[in-house]
Amino acid sequence: MAAPGRKPKPHLAAVREGTFRPDKQTEGARFAPVDPVEPAWSDLLPGEDDVQAKAAEVWARTVPALIVSAGLTNAQRETAVEYCLAAARIWQGERALSRDGMVVETERGLVKHPWTTILNAYRAHFRSLTGELGLSPSSAARISPPTGADDDDDVFD
Repeated sequence: MAAPGRKPKPHLAAVREGTFRPDKQTEGARFAPVDPVEPAWSDLLPGEDDVQAKAAEVWARTVPALIVSAGLTNAQRETAVEYCLAAARIWQGERALSRDGMVVETERGLVKHPWTTILNAYRAHFRSLTGELGLSPSSAARISPPTGADDDDDVFD
């Protein structure tokens, strides 16, 4: 069962912000500092070139930032892969709805397009992954840049 309350901030984010307290927080599990390897999207999404390209685009846009900000490692990459797949499927579903319309003709008459139900499930999964990875606007607002030292190698420069 999940613990009640706010999700804990990733260790590196707390250290970077200067809010880490050993009496209140733990470093958590330690993983080897190996950058995540991008999966072969053709294996995960066979025959869907446009969806593969969208997943690769989302990976290229988000994973480098997660490596720096949250210390994402190869051992944790599956969450990032799921995030990219969910984003690509949402994009695919929206394209299908735009192309086919919200209502489709079946042997029983006009019915709601099946993608509407599928998109609801993907959006819920996407929202949970966005919160898990700290990518939502509300979780981004909780991150504050470090103060003090003038460091040219700083991520926030």
